[in-house]
Amino acid sequence: MSLAFFYLAPEKWAKEVCLEDQEARHLSQVLRLGPGNEVGLLDGRGRKGRFIVRKAGKKNVQLECISEERLPLPEARAIIALAFSKAVRRGFFMEKAVELGAHGIWLWQGDHSQGKLSAAAEEACHGQLVAGAKQCGNPWLPEIRGLANGVDELATLAAGADHRILPWEAQDNVPMLTPALAGQPGLSVYVIGPEGGFSSRELDMLKRSGFVAVSLGARVLRCETAATLCLGLHWWASQLPEKSCPKMEPGA
Repeated sequence: MSLAFFYLAPEKWAKEVCLEDQEARHLSQVLRLGPGNEVGLLDGRGRKGRFIVRKAGKKNVQLECISEERLPLPEARAIIALAFSKAVRRGFFMEKAVELGAHGIWLWQGDHSQGKLSAAAEEACHGQLVAGAKQCGNPWLPEIRGLANGVDELATLAAGADHRILPWEAQDNVPMLTPALAGQPGLSVYVIGPEGGFSSRELDMLKRSGFVAVSLGARVLRCETAATLCLGLHWWASQLPEKSCPKMEPGA
């Protein structure tokens, strides 16, 4: 039987810990685990531990640590800058982002975004990320940022990245995003536009900021599909043996 995982914030870790509220209910009432059962805990910052249940109630569960390990950050790290849109299935994407090892998720306000990015967006996404981490056992939760100032803020934050990638369907004579281009060592930022598309101002800013134009094919993909595809290619490429990667040049 596979180990069931639960989330515990880093500041709460100790030899003896207590799960409360939703995590406690999930353990004791949904999975019906009790004293003597072993479970796994994740802190979202690379720490994973095996714990034994000592006491289980409806509102809190007492656990004792058996062993723990800290996993290093992957060499190839991906940030998805996903334009905000009310139409995006964010719950689906957040879970897939954790499963595919996203290092960060930036929700940015696009010129053509449907609706306004909420100040509470970061907090609202946390539970979805935790659900994905528990399902797959990934001890790293992506860092969530809300970029209310749009592409200008995005370009500033991305300036320190090793690779800046612009997937966009309305392009000719640009390379497909393949494992030969994705998943390179260092930090990569993939920027995904809103359902209404990039504005000419945004495209100009991204290209001047060193984003490399790539294609995901002739079909127009939903935002969450394009974002998940980029992460999937990045993850796949990062698992391959060391490869010779072509140099990516900015341009469209």
